Amino acid sequence: MTFLTGAVLLVVGMLFFNVGVDLSMTPMGERVGTIMTKSKKLIIVILISFIMGFVITVSEPDLQVLAQQVPSVPNLTLILAVAAGVGTFLVFALLRMLFGIALPRLLVLFYVIIFALTLFVPADFLAVAFDSGGVTTGPMTVPFIMAFGIGVSAIRNDKHAADDSFGLVAMCSIGPILAVLLLGMIFHPESAEQVSESIPVINDTVELWRLFAVELPHYFKEMAVSLFPIIFFFGLFQLAAREINKRSLIKIGIGLVYTYIGLVLFLTGANVGFMPAGNYLGQTIAGLSYPWIIIPIGMLIGYFIVKAEPAVFVLTKQVEEMTSGGISAKAMGDSLSIAVAVSVGLAMTRVVTGISIMWFLVPGYAIALGTSFFVPKIYTAIAFDSGGVASGPMTATFLLPFAMGACEALGGNIITDAFGIVAMVAMTPLITIQVMGLISKRKEKKLHKNIADTAVFTGADMGVDLEIIEL
Repeated sequence: MTFLTGAVLLVVGMLFFNVGVDLSMTPMGERVGTIMTKSKKLIIVILISFIMGFVITVSEPDLQVLAQQVPSVPNLTLILAVAAGVGTFLVFALLRMLFGIALPRLLVLFYVIIFALTLFVPADFLAVAFDSGGVTTGPMTVPFIMAFGIGVSAIRNDKHAADDSFGLVAMCSIGPILAVLLLGMIFHPESAEQVSESIPVINDTVELWRLFAVELPHYFKEMAVSLFPIIFFFGLFQLAAREINKRSLIKIGIGLVYTYIGLVLFLTGANVGFMPAGNYLGQTIAGLSYPWIIIPIGMLIGYFIVKAEPAVFVLTKQVEEMTSGGISAKAMGDSLSIAVAVSVGLAMTRVVTGISIMWFLVPGYAIALGTSFFVPKIYTAIAFDSGGVASGPMTATFLLPFAMGACEALGGNIITDAFGIVAMVAMTPLITIQVMGLISKRKEKKLHKNIADTAVFTGADMGVDLEIIEL
């Protein structure tokens, strides 16, 4: 009943959130991006980008959850460091767009630095560091940052503007990883065993109602604190620019109310209803006489759970709009489902066997980065954006407790074996979306070849000038 009640709140919350994003977060991001770029003052662009990245990251609810799980580092220290990392890399992402720098080269450079740093960081910190890159690009960050990129690209008139409008989330996912790795080198945390949260025992509907009634006000307060910095920042921006009319501001205000209600209901349902269910499922399945069964069951859960991610809806819709239907929302959704299914399967393999996460991340990112040089630019940007988007609140509140429960039942180390599932979910879409790009490129080449062959045949048959037909 706890799970089903959470599911109802989840569905209603998603409905409000999706309407709210369309009315508020998307137009806010686009307006800020467009107006800021029109100023043509680089120092203002850099300053506003950093502040915006910092403020929105502090607002991200998933980061608060992760901060409580990290041993030996104060919560506020971790949050501020990660926020600074996102702000810095949002500046890099914006400068890349403005100067037209190729995304694959930057990704290779920064990931080489990341994997070099892993050699100097304690093993207990590696999985958490890569997890942080996924949780910071959640329902609060993605809609605003993606719309911000579209607003900036609208100023450019060249043919690559649409391609470069994606990739901001990809760059912003790098900053937290570097920040947490550097913290791991500074704090030198001792090996600490993380204890899973206890599963609440509920005997009747009165206790069930009390459970949700106690937690609901907490999330009302948490989301108010999370949304306030964004509203405050946008208010200051509007006072300075004064380019948004009264009617649009009222529409944005109504959208923010919808977004607020949606996030409160969604996170209450996910945290209160789904976390205990995920933990219980993990413990029960891993406790069977054949614990390997958790691998295919985890893959099945992963395939469907990504469809409930709020930010995935935003990404797939914007991709379809920006590519004029060239990359459909359905194709994106199917690719992400397959990717998350594979990633959860690999994560459960780690839980069962205790294999280090680096045995998966190093070859995975090597394949993803290598492929980026052979696919159309837009697919690379969308793929690396998808990695951050797929690893949202559903991953943090259901899949992570699922892995923690399984690890506890098997007697493994939760910090090294269970953590890292968010990182795995963030990695596999990089490969599947780019594979989709390779298939698309191959089909396009085949189509052009067929057209050319048809033109040659028709020209030879009718005596028409082949050069004109080719044109």
